[in-house]
Amino acid sequence: MTTTAILSGVMLVIFFTVMILVGYGARKEATDVNGFVLGGRSVGPWLTAFAFGTSYFSAVIFVGYAGQFGWNFGMSATWAGLGNAFIGSLLAWNILGRRTRVMTQHLDAKTMPDFFGKRFQSTPLKVAASVIVFIFLIPYTASLYNGLSSLFGMAFDIPYWVIIIVMAVLTGVYVIVGGYMATAINDFIQGVIMLFGIAAVIYSVIQDNGGLVESMKGLSVISGDAGWNGAYSSFFGPDPLALLFVVILTSLGTWGLPQMVGKFYAIKSEHDIHKGTVISTIFAIVVAGGCYFLGGFGRLYEDKITYVLKVKNGVAVETPLFDTIVPAMLSTLPAAVIAVVIVLVLSASMSTLSSLVLTSSSTFTLDVINPLSKKEITEKKQVSIMRIFIVFFIAVSAIIAIVKDAYPTVTFIAQMMGVSWGALAGAFLAPFLYGLYWKGITKVSTIVCFIWGCAIAIFQMIITLAGIDVTGWGTILSYIFKSSINSGVVAMVGGLILVPVVSLFTKKQEEKELDEIFSCYNKHVDTTAGEYLE
Repeated sequence: MTTTAILSGVMLVIFFTVMILVGYGARKEATDVNGFVLGGRSVGPWLTAFAFGTSYFSAVIFVGYAGQFGWNFGMSATWAGLGNAFIGSLLAWNILGRRTRVMTQHLDAKTMPDFFGKRFQSTPLKVAASVIVFIFLIPYTASLYNGLSSLFGMAFDIPYWVIIIVMAVLTGVYVIVGGYMATAINDFIQGVIMLFGIAAVIYSVIQDNGGLVESMKGLSVISGDAGWNGAYSSFFGPDPLALLFVVILTSLGTWGLPQMVGKFYAIKSEHDIHKGTVISTIFAIVVAGGCYFLGGFGRLYEDKITYVLKVKNGVAVETPLFDTIVPAMLSTLPAAVIAVVIVLVLSASMSTLSSLVLTSSSTFTLDVINPLSKKEITEKKQVSIMRIFIVFFIAVSAIIAIVKDAYPTVTFIAQMMGVSWGALAGAFLAPFLYGLYWKGITKVSTIVCFIWGCAIAIFQMIITLAGIDVTGWGTILSYIFKSSINSGVVAMVGGLILVPVVSLFTKKQEEKELDEIFSCYNKHVDTTAGEYLE
């Protein structure tokens, strides 16, 4: 057994033991719906901020996106990480955090679909939102296993399906036993691992290439697909417009993702929101900025990554497998660093997986089964149903990941992963944001936005799966639908325009209803001069 395998094995045993103990210790907080789903709305700033960050940045970011965008944009890919920090974290906390916490508590809304149902007084709207979450979170959940195979292959000679099952079972155990509080505490631990891990990896990779200056010199002489030397070491990279779309999708998109916004439901106090904003932003700068910065050096490892032949315009072209870029960068590093990376990536995957399955199970139980049930379901039974659905969602995601690995030609799920982020954000971002701030938003405009976001995503998926050539569709349409990134941005931005326009011409809610909903913001509370200036 190699040194890497021994070190990795010891660290993983310690890691898994801590995760299970945390789940067992948090079981007392998970006896009712409020405790199981929201931690009793009493979660502090550090736990909430780290839960937000670790749900945001999974192994998909570290292995997949860092490799892909680093290869495409070079060092300028770091802008995506900074966008995630300042738009996806700082602005999200400032614009959504407080108002989300106040209104959802006032409406007693525990999930995003529940918010839509109570904000617009519509059970069908709540059920529709739940179905969207159900459809598009499952493939997103399955994508979290991506990248684990090649990384674990560097240390252990074990089948990929074993890795998937172990990760799925252990995540399921602590989420089922401890609910949201166990997830939040473990997210904090996993977040600390990610912070130290990414710093260690960046330092090691740069030193492996002779230091920062020599690494940048190496990038500056590569022309690659850009066709000119220095493209991958430049400020905005070879394709600034494409980079802008990446920044918008991966940063603004978090504002409409139910597993992200749900973190604001549970935070304890006003002071905790301010502190959580700072913590979350710093976490994102280090982790997201670090991941994309690391990926920017990917072209220095051109001779070590795996390529596949793809036909473009009738010509077979060697294309890199993006999931192999970051593992190739790590393959030459010391055993201790590889062991840290394995725990880092597993931490990132498990933290996001726990958040997604908790969101999926609570949404489906509270927003679909509850409204459709003819008999009243007790709190204890609701928690039991959620636990059953956690098992279901984890099992389905694991099966999808195993099938995808066993049959690489099965691309349907892989394409669904690419559109799920854009679909959820495109459908939910605009109505959620306007719903918090504006009395004039209507139920019809929300329905239109749901249809708009999902239609764009499904249309994109059909184009990709069918291999439809969009180059002849005109400059604008061909650019929009050439990738799920571009169409996802159009779905989000289009929703922000559609909702107010449609609201101007459709029936408003009763004034009395609106006054009651927004009365939560007019409530007078006593505070100190340290919290509020006259």
